[in-house]
Amino acid sequence: MSETSWNPTVIWSRPETERAGTPLLVLLHGYLSNEEDLMGLAPMLPEEFTIASVRAPQALGPGYTWFPLMQDLDYSFDAVKQSIADLWEWLEPVSKQHSSVSLLGFSMGMAVATSLLRHQPEAITTVIGLSGFAVPEEGEGFFQDESLKKMNKPVFWGRDQADPVITPDKIEYTHAWATNDVHVTKVLYSNMLHSVNAQEMAHVHEFLSHVVLKGATA
Repeated sequence: MSETSWNPTVIWSRPETERAGTPLLVLLHGYLSNEEDLMGLAPMLPEEFTIASVRAPQALGPGYTWFPLMQDLDYSFDAVKQSIADLWEWLEPVSKQHSSVSLLGFSMGMAVATSLLRHQPEAITTVIGLSGFAVPEEGEGFFQDESLKKMNKPVFWGRDQADPVITPDKIEYTHAWATNDVHVTKVLYSNMLHSVNAQEMAHVHEFLSHVVLKGATA
């Protein structure tokens, strides 16, 4: 954990006075994007949620990143751990005023969302992963996958098989992890490439309503 607390830039869907007791949905954007990117999805999500869209900590190019790309020379699992630890340091006190905490991540944001779920499985109700992937653990101890597996947590994973961005090795690992360690709902979409579409967001709305608002397991 960093020596100084990370105080991220966050866009909220409702004022602080109206958040207590509501389910929280944290939006985690992709590589070189920012916190404004995913807020356009808010009208397509259940209105019961308080939505918080968080800016990644590292400025890069036209936007921000959570950690270096996995194929970059400066990538390390330690960089992933630092990013997740900093995010949790911010989220943990915030979560106390909400009835549940769910995460929605796009592309690299899905890697962040699944990593936080694996790091703090008891604290996260569900993850929505859009056109993204999960990160392999190097070493042991940061991810609590054995505990997570026993909890049967619901995870939604939507993607297009023709996505030109997420490489086959990432898909293969993510599929193996999700099949083994969580209760995954995997949906494939056509003509979406590396993006989201209205059909997928309708499924996300239904999924969140089912597993969070109604308390079902899948």
